[in-house]
Amino acid sequence: MNDDILVREILNRKETGLASAKKQYGAYCLYVARNVLHNEQDAEECLNDALLAAWNSIPPQRPENLKTYLGKLVREIAVDRLRRNTAQKRVAPAALVPLDELEELVGNASVEERMEEAELSRMISAFLQTLPETERTLFIRRYWYYDSVKQICARFGFSKSKVTVTLMRTREKLAKYLKKEGYLL
Repeated sequence: MNDDILVREILNRKETGLASAKKQYGAYCLYVARNVLHNEQDAEECLNDALLAAWNSIPPQRPENLKTYLGKLVREIAVDRLRRNTAQKRVAPAALVPLDELEELVGNASVEERMEEAELSRMISAFLQTLPETERTLFIRRYWYYDSVKQICARFGFSKSKVTVTLMRTREKLAKYLKKEGYLL
């Protein structure tokens, strides 16, 4: 079933649309949530929370790409849960490393708050388009999907040092790009 039909069913308050969306994109959303939380039960709860959030936000939202929309919702919910779990000392603070790495670039506000700003999102998208495919893919795997460095190494057959150095250099390039664009001082 295509996204337009799924969104239309959700708009018309047909629960079959939500069930079909879960069937079609549930594995993808669970992958994103698992990479953030490293906990199957929490990931499944985040998926259900994301589906409820989609149900409650469509309308007024009418996403063109439901997979991306659900991915964004589940990611935000998983990050919130991770922060809450970390505050309750249920998760090792190392789980927040990808966010911390990006927060070094964009200042005091949390990455989630900054990512909500349309201008920053546009700039990061434009920046990613300037990168060679390997750098862009590594960046997205680390900071969108929350893949660990170990997972990235296994996926691409790279050494740990190659991945960490590439990510560090890409963050430095992003900082320069954001300064050039006037976003960072």
